[in-house]
Amino acid sequence: MSKIDKKDKISRPRGTRDILPDEMEKRRRYELIMREIAENYGYREIQTPVFENLELFTIKSGEDIIEEIYNFKDKHGRELALRPELTAPVLRAFVNECSVMPKPLRFYYIANCFRYERPQKGRYREFWQFGVELIGSGSHLADAEVILLAYNILRELKLDFELKIGHVGLLRHLLREIEEEKASKIMRLIDKKDEKGLKELVREPSIPAELEKNIYELIEAEGSRDVVDDVSKIIPDYDFSQINNLCDVLDALGVEYSLDFGIARGLDYYTGVVFEVYAKSGLGAQNQLCGGGSYRLAHLFGGQDIPSTGFALGFDRIAEICKISPEKRDTVVVINLGYEAETLKIAETIRNEINKRVITDVMGRNLKKQMSFANDVGADYVVIVGEREIKQNRFVVKDMRTGEQKLLSVEEIVSLLK
Repeated sequence: MSKIDKKDKISRPRGTRDILPDEMEKRRRYELIMREIAENYGYREIQTPVFENLELFTIKSGEDIIEEIYNFKDKHGRELALRPELTAPVLRAFVNECSVMPKPLRFYYIANCFRYERPQKGRYREFWQFGVELIGSGSHLADAEVILLAYNILRELKLDFELKIGHVGLLRHLLREIEEEKASKIMRLIDKKDEKGLKELVREPSIPAELEKNIYELIEAEGSRDVVDDVSKIIPDYDFSQINNLCDVLDALGVEYSLDFGIARGLDYYTGVVFEVYAKSGLGAQNQLCGGGSYRLAHLFGGQDIPSTGFALGFDRIAEICKISPEKRDTVVVINLGYEAETLKIAETIRNEINKRVITDVMGRNLKKQMSFANDVGADYVVIVGEREIKQNRFVVKDMRTGEQKLLSVEEIVSLLK
């Protein structure tokens, strides 16, 4: 008889993880909170394909994005990519399917995304995002609504965080007289906090010394809304009404925030207000929980040039630090002592009448082993279905928390467990 080779275990791919039931219950709880708040604001869920045409992401983010994503050719040679984020797919869906719908449109989503990057705490190659897109309004009220929505979600999750708000229009206005490619590069360096790269670039002969000075003064401007007065001296010919109106609304609503004009959100489609949210503890250096702002993207996908505002929450990072427990559901184990049909019928009655987790034995174990299993799974109640119980039409119900036992009919069991 030949010896069967023992196979090595097949590991999960690097940068992914298995999310087991205890963790999944927590994540579903957080997800439910996010969904309920978004829907209370009038947002409706949208779902897009896991993979898209590669061009969707290179148009939005440039060819450099290819190094950071999972891209491939299908059997007909078409260039595709697993989605690295959701904003582009949602705007593509808007252009394809929703452009004639009444505006503004309010969408939310929660879905997995994929990036080929170095895994680290709270950052994986497969990760989940929760986000919203408000499409069709360029008003400060749209900015305020989206910021307030993100703020209230994070508060409801009882997270300790700080909200920072900026405006990329200021930096774009400051850089308007230099070549577009160089201006975009400066924006990206600021966005990545690459101080060395920025210093080298702004000291090139093509960058006037006065502009270099103004860039640094602008991106270092941070604090309460009074900082707007300081920035207006750096850029005296800029209209600050959008920022001031936004601050007026947020102040009236009691939103805690600071202004930070060093937030660049370096991608070219961001146009105005931008914001980021950081966890104050629990995540180390990778502590950003949320990023968003106002942008124009639909025209790149063949639609009208319309304003939008949105954000994406890093769901995995939130799950790392959120301490809200999932809502507990009582567990009932119905002990099967050989009377399979009767056991399953009683279990079904309990499931149908009340919202309980009801488990029956499917392994033919004896009473002692089934009771041990009930203890292992943390059962709150045990119902024993045996010959004597069936004849009497009354069944032993044991409260596993107190040890108390009662002999009850099925109707009384349901009443007890409600």
